Amino acid sequence: MALQVALHQKLRIDLRRIDREMKRIVKYDNDVPPGSELEQALLQTIEAGGKRLRPMLVLVGSRFGSRSNDQRIIQLAAAAEFIHTASLVHDDLIDRSPLRRGEPALHTRIGPAKALYVGNYMSARVVELLAQADEQPGGDRRSFTAVATAELCLGEYEQLAHAYDYDLSLEDYLLKSRHKTAHLMAVSLEFGARASGAPEEVCRRLYKFGEHLGLSFQIRDDLLDFTASAEHLGKPSGSDLLGGQVTLPVLYALEDDALADEIRRVGPDTRPEDIRPLLDKIRASGSLERAEAFCEAELERARDVGRSLSAYPAHEDLLTLADYFGGRTC
Repeated sequence: MALQVALHQKLRIDLRRIDREMKRIVKYDNDVPPGSELEQALLQTIEAGGKRLRPMLVLVGSRFGSRSNDQRIIQLAAAAEFIHTASLVHDDLIDRSPLRRGEPALHTRIGPAKALYVGNYMSARVVELLAQADEQPGGDRRSFTAVATAELCLGEYEQLAHAYDYDLSLEDYLLKSRHKTAHLMAVSLEFGARASGAPEEVCRRLYKFGEHLGLSFQIRDDLLDFTASAEHLGKPSGSDLLGGQVTLPVLYALEDDALADEIRRVGPDTRPEDIRPLLDKIRASGSLERAEAFCEAELERARDVGRSLSAYPAHEDLLTLADYFGGRTC
């Protein structure tokens, strides 16, 4: 929590505005009866909080343009978080995860069918809300929600398709990670800039910055499966491996023939206690250090893009983001 507070303070962002806009979307929707179970589930999901990284990226991106449309930017920021939150609801359903941030996941509280409806609502409502406003000035008619959700869905599909796929290539892993994580971060920056009238070249560079930042974020998240405590994760260590997710540390560990044999024996019926010795071997193999180096290289690429925008005062905010993701100053 302290890291999150430090970040939004460094970026001079009031996260309460984002939460208020998300709640406003729900409360003023005529299709959501006041006091209904749906409204309560939606508001509880919003109030559960989160890092709010995607909305912050929208707001940082908007600082690269000269057009002032504060409400429009806040709408985009709320939309980014709606899309991300919907993906988490669906993730927990697919993975059958009982917990989310250490608390009971939505589907365990209201049932899988209702949770699916909540996730679908959060995606569809944002598309409807921003359908007209998403038309960008200057000839760009791409929808923020359409661009953001299409590749995220591809990432979710690829994660399912490659479950327990120990022949996954590095290229396939990176493509899945771009679709699942990096793309939403990248378009959050890009469309924040577009909404404020930033030049096309700046929008393109911000997308690249977000893509590198998002890849580093996903790799660091993969590393947490091996390095963080169950209390910090809100789930047991090794849950990604147990669930068939072939992450970058696992890909590197598979290059060790002795480790590869053990890893390939992990399947849908493997119990958590069965993989504890394997987790220790992966930690001792050097695979985590290699994944960390890959993560740092992506962050440095992001910094290079940030420095290329030094004509804009907001480029300092990009470097702040990179330092946060690298854990250097926050």
